[in-house]
Amino acid sequence: MDRNIVTTSRRGLLRSGIGVALAAPFLGLGVGSLARAQGAGGLKPLRFASNASAICLAPVFVAQDHGIFEKHGLEVEIVNFGASTEALLEAIATGKADGGVGMALRWLKALEQGFDVKITAGTHGGCSRLVALQSTGIKELTDLKGKTIGVTDLAAPGKNFFSILLHQAGIDPETDVKWRAFSTDVLEIAAERGEIDAIADGDPRAYFWLNDTPDKYVQIASNLDHGFENRVCCIAGLSGSLVRNDPETARALTRALLEAQDWTVARPEDAAKAFLPQAPKNRSVEDLIAVLKDQTHDHTPTGADLKTEIAQYAEELRAINVFRRSTDPQQFAERVYADVLTA
Repeated sequence: MDRNIVTTSRRGLLRSGIGVALAAPFLGLGVGSLARAQGAGGLKPLRFASNASAICLAPVFVAQDHGIFEKHGLEVEIVNFGASTEALLEAIATGKADGGVGMALRWLKALEQGFDVKITAGTHGGCSRLVALQSTGIKELTDLKGKTIGVTDLAAPGKNFFSILLHQAGIDPETDVKWRAFSTDVLEIAAERGEIDAIADGDPRAYFWLNDTPDKYVQIASNLDHGFENRVCCIAGLSGSLVRNDPETARALTRALLEAQDWTVARPEDAAKAFLPQAPKNRSVEDLIAVLKDQTHDHTPTGADLKTEIAQYAEELRAINVFRRSTDPQQFAERVYADVLTA
């Protein structure tokens, strides 16, 4: 099936209890009505850490705008940490926030080092791209040997992911290429000046570079090709203390996030409208829908499926010397994943 065709999965219907296909009756209800619909009693207050500039977070805003959190008994305050993923993850690990969504290849190294965050679900695939100006003549990963790749920082998830792909293509990501860090708004300028030969960055910026100027850029690879078509890139992480001390709330929050993913698949226009205030200037709802449809928001693994994907990433990160050689991928996956849905 074409991944750009949005459908509602059976697993989404099962895990959410109502599912997107049955969500229509709630579209006209306000927050108060939704809260009453699930029964008497107050809502559980939670703080959710967010990087508001990442379109991957659009389903979180859907959950807030369309009462999905409230339907699951939660009153969620979304706290924007800007582009500081480290601050976001530290907030979850220290209990200053109860949960968040972030990129697996940014978070997993921190979790290997002992951050007290438990992964409870995958949220989608896609959003990292490796692009180059067509004038460079670079078209394949093997063309990058001896070249310089620009990233937003030297621990960026794009650097980690494309290092994995380079390694698999027979290129040493530590010695055969150079990595240079530039601020987000300088990356494209650096490419045009010839200071870098390619850019590893995320959506929505990378998507718009390719689609706004199709005669200027070429996509070399993404995290939806080279065997990663069915791999999650973003994950939901909850505070370890929340998972241990309040499993019922951890379950409710995870179910709400997964239902928001299903809603985004069925109603991408809602997700685009929810994200629009955070989007780059002069972007339309239709622009954002196109980005969301280019990602796989219907790929939301949990349980054994997610543990398998985490272990695969751990093995790949170990191969490129990001993880310690002594780390056992299977044991790591068992340690950082928490099954809050069936516990």
